[in-house]
Amino acid sequence: MKLFVILFLLGNVSFIVKAKDKGFRRLQVSENNRFLQYEDGTPFFYLGDTAWELFHRLNKEEVDFYLKDRASKGFTVIQAVVLAELDGINTPNAYGHLPLEDRDPSKPLLSPGKDDDYWDHVDYVVNRANSLGLVVAMLPTWGCYWHDKGKTIFNTQNAEDYGRFLGKRYRNSDIIWVLGGDRIPENEEMKDIIRAMAKGLDAGDNGVHLCSYHPGGGYGSATYFHTEDWLDFNMRQNGHEVEYWRYSQTLDDYHLSPIKPVMDSEPVYEDHPVAFNPDKFGHTISMDCRRALYWNLFNGAFGYTYGHHSIWQMYNPKKNEPINNPLMSWQKALEQPGSSQMKYAKQLFLSRPYFTRVPADDVIVKEKVETSIPGSGRYRFLATKDSNGTYAMVYAPVGRPFSVNMEVINDEKVVAWWFNPRNGQSRKIGIYSNKGIRLFDHPSLGEMEDWILVLDAASGQYEIPEAEISQYD
Repeated sequence: MKLFVILFLLGNVSFIVKAKDKGFRRLQVSENNRFLQYEDGTPFFYLGDTAWELFHRLNKEEVDFYLKDRASKGFTVIQAVVLAELDGINTPNAYGHLPLEDRDPSKPLLSPGKDDDYWDHVDYVVNRANSLGLVVAMLPTWGCYWHDKGKTIFNTQNAEDYGRFLGKRYRNSDIIWVLGGDRIPENEEMKDIIRAMAKGLDAGDNGVHLCSYHPGGGYGSATYFHTEDWLDFNMRQNGHEVEYWRYSQTLDDYHLSPIKPVMDSEPVYEDHPVAFNPDKFGHTISMDCRRALYWNLFNGAFGYTYGHHSIWQMYNPKKNEPINNPLMSWQKALEQPGSSQMKYAKQLFLSRPYFTRVPADDVIVKEKVETSIPGSGRYRFLATKDSNGTYAMVYAPVGRPFSVNMEVINDEKVVAWWFNPRNGQSRKIGIYSNKGIRLFDHPSLGEMEDWILVLDAASGQYEIPEAEISQYD
């Protein structure tokens, strides 16, 4: 028994050394169970991009092009699926390789040598992403393969075997495990398959990576697995809606007990048919993505996932059948404005005390007509603040004057400024006495002119994010 323990410990020491040599940085849940951080306490801002078909459809050159673009735009996480949704177990990848032998998850199709099988390509994608500072939120499988009648290939035994294979293969990589895959479990048998896969992942990687669950549209992982130990944080799929009511559900999960971090892993995508009904509602724009971003963050989410309708499916009109009417190729979609605007939220929140941010609708003074302020539908104002009272923020998605309770700031003087979420630029408003209620006029009255009001305790001497400053008279 002693010999076994010694060998086990030596194995773990070896693993830790390899991980450090490779630049592996372990992520963990913060002490207050609201955020993610590195082991040294540095905040980790989860800014994800949805690339579900990345492993399945792109070759190396395309992978490099995509990942370099996302790294340059400030993303920190790439969400991708190993057994992909679009016939990923029957249609080969870009190099003609399938992932499984006889569609059996317990038999990954492996060949000796380099670049000779599906898994070598997955290795390449993961390593390339990690080299660019990107964490891969890896979905072992899309949900149809454990959920949908006629497509199911998983049972509890092969789910655990498959999880163990993945966990061992990628235990030294910058990975977050994401189970589920756009499905909700409808019975205990389905839940047991998910639990078995989580057990296998944990056994394979020695429990070093965080694990969550990506549910179906309008649902959250908390409904099914909130109290289970393997679920480190909750994911929601608030889905492809543009009204506030759907994104208020993030706040509902924030208030659950026991406390776990929560985020929206699939909100509305840019250029996506609104509510899957383009004939009635049209397609989304970057403004819709920004609203979802700040609604989620101001409701207590620790991060956010952006998506583009052409990119998730890696749509190439010369190669692929379109899914739900994409408007352009995935390459062209990289240039759409929404993806370049996401990083400004990360810059703003990392510029202030991070782990003490809480939802704070009490900052906003309600008008007699509450559907105006704090608003409803697409025009819902939200606030967040530092629980220690050193700053507060109000997201104003439309150009209307609004009032705030200045006394939420714990200081005699308050520095006020506007932050532009469209370009990251800022303009200082002034310094005020911390008394009662103050009215702020929105900097611009256009319907698409969203702004963030920032109130800082003067004694904190916080800086406006330097790289984005643009002062106005």
